[in-house]
Amino acid sequence: MRQTNGWTRRKLLGTSAGIGLLGARSALAAPALVKGSKLTFWGGLIFSDKANKLLAETVRKWGTDNGIQAEVVMINQNETVQKVSAAVASNTMPDALDMGLDLLLLLSRQGIFLPIDDIYESVGKAQGGWYSAAANATDTRKIAGGRTGLPFGITGNLLLRRNDVLAKAGFSKPPSTWEELVTQAAAVNKPPFHALGLALSNVGDGNTQIGVLQSYGGRIADDTGTKAAIKSDATREYLRWVKNAWDKKLFPPGNTTWDGAGDNNAYLSGQTAFIANTGSVGIAAKSQDPELFNSTLYSSLPAGPKGTVSAVGPNVRAIPKSSKNPDAARALLEHLAQPAFMSAYYADAIYGPVTKAQAKFAVFDGKDAIHAGLLDLVERGTPPAFPDVYNAAFADAWDNWVVPKMCQRVVIDNWDFDRAMDEAQRVTQAIYDKYK
Repeated sequence: MRQTNGWTRRKLLGTSAGIGLLGARSALAAPALVKGSKLTFWGGLIFSDKANKLLAETVRKWGTDNGIQAEVVMINQNETVQKVSAAVASNTMPDALDMGLDLLLLLSRQGIFLPIDDIYESVGKAQGGWYSAAANATDTRKIAGGRTGLPFGITGNLLLRRNDVLAKAGFSKPPSTWEELVTQAAAVNKPPFHALGLALSNVGDGNTQIGVLQSYGGRIADDTGTKAAIKSDATREYLRWVKNAWDKKLFPPGNTTWDGAGDNNAYLSGQTAFIANTGSVGIAAKSQDPELFNSTLYSSLPAGPKGTVSAVGPNVRAIPKSSKNPDAARALLEHLAQPAFMSAYYADAIYGPVTKAQAKFAVFDGKDAIHAGLLDLVERGTPPAFPDVYNAAFADAWDNWVVPKMCQRVVIDNWDFDRAMDEAQRVTQAIYDKYK
């Protein structure tokens, strides 16, 4: 991807000394940085070698310019929980680190992180305010007495669509509702080309169906976050939508048993017109199949009768209370939030913006389809679990695939809707009872 705002890697790295030298300055006073001190930063690896390299180089250069020995360890995001858990147990946490929302909330409840409200407020004020998708989901004040994470990017599933195929059928715009998605898919469905590449299997992509259910008014639990609420008329309407699409043979064969790469492979092999996935599939297409890449467009997930439910996942940076160099860690977090670095980083990373000013970066100008979709997700997306309560019980139900399994009962085992809902209700209530 192209560089943004005229910043080259060399120019960016050559101006990294200090805290707020680039772009909009914050109002924070510079903390005292101890020359010769050490700082360890754990960065999160993403599907972009360029972005990973830029992050590591920027942190090291910032350290050199400030007389600090900055060690960077890039951690595979699938291994972050394991490595952080071990580090907490052995008291070997880094001075600052990247992580996802689940881990931030879990460790914030345990009092692991320092409050950084002043950095959060300063960065937000200097950059036009925080998007609610980042602000609301990362608000740890009730559980930790302050904000412990500084958002730096938004992820989540986008709707990917084959514009070349759909345009020939007269569809120039993305489907605005799930019903419209079925209509568009049916118009281009010609087996062995099965247009609706949504997973109904026991994998993370299969849990996209939770959001679809919620957009129909269905719920996993009640507003107290303690009682299962799957069985409802709204869930019945959602199951009708699933069964209708299934009976039209819109789903690819095997989608109820796909692994985590099933929808990726179906799309990349040209077997389907729609999938719900991250921008990483587009990045793979860019190198593997440029024609497919150029034919793919991105948008946030469609709406149901009760509105759009398109969960966003903010990624954050935090400072453990065990940090041996908290002043340097605070300075680094503010430096990495500056527009010059973030505009260059976003150009190569699969993240949506977290502040209103970042949305004006060139990479979000609509010319890059992936980032246009990510911006749409940020502006239209919903908090994790919404409208359900995001708690440990919900996370457990998520990990037990209660909604995909309910769908499998309907489309594979031919159970009627009530029987499928009754089983899902019992299983979910048993999960929630564990957390009373």
